[in-house]
Amino acid sequence: MGIVISAGYNHHVTLAHTASGGCRMKFTPQPYRCRRKAFDLLIAQLPHLEQPIGLFNGAMAIAMHEMSDASVSTVDLIIRGLTDRIRSRVRSDNVQALLAHAHEVLFEEEGFAGNVDDYHNPFNSYLPAVLETRRGIPITLSLVYKCVVERLGLTVHGINAPGHFLVAVHHPGQRSPLIIDPFFGGRAMSIEEAADRAQQVMGQPVAQPQLLIQTATHRQWLLRMLNNLHGIFAQQRRPHDMAAMAELRAALEIP
Repeated sequence: MGIVISAGYNHHVTLAHTASGGCRMKFTPQPYRCRRKAFDLLIAQLPHLEQPIGLFNGAMAIAMHEMSDASVSTVDLIIRGLTDRIRSRVRSDNVQALLAHAHEVLFEEEGFAGNVDDYHNPFNSYLPAVLETRRGIPITLSLVYKCVVERLGLTVHGINAPGHFLVAVHHPGQRSPLIIDPFFGGRAMSIEEAADRAQQVMGQPVAQPQLLIQTATHRQWLLRMLNNLHGIFAQQRRPHDMAAMAELRAALEIP
């Protein structure tokens, strides 16, 4: 059992006994501005952050700072419902058929799309809100896409492109992944096209533009969401919420 010592602003130090009989210090950030339920949920994901459940619950934790009544189980049921609708229309595991019906449900019937009219609204970054309004920014629409499509048995990775988050769908039989832009109605593009777009965002030629579309780890995915929100709250002069996002970032940066 460790001994907890107050370490001042937003950290506790735990003295944990080692197998050799000594002690080691473990620094754990503590929330002073972030809602405790949200902070604790994020901390609980750290051991399995790179698993699908880690990303999903991590995104829910970010939303729960402001959406205190958000329910993990309710959001999970919504995503499961979308997946079940798609699966019911496909009689095989054919990748092209799965993706065609996924895009039909998500973009044609449900109408998921980028919120071009109110882009900097923080609710565009909250998974429960995006599922309700069908509007969001690239990174949360990409999250919806990943959560739904991976439950169909496909592998989906985030693409941490500058200025515009994308997803890559990997499937057997194809050497290169299919790049999808959920913000623009699920538009498909090649790696080369995605690299060219990323280079345009940079505003200058890049020697190896494909390096701009690297796969994002789940930690990087969540950190980018938090950085987006920190910037939005700074523009809106909401220091309390800026501090809350900083606390969640500190939690994610625990080794």
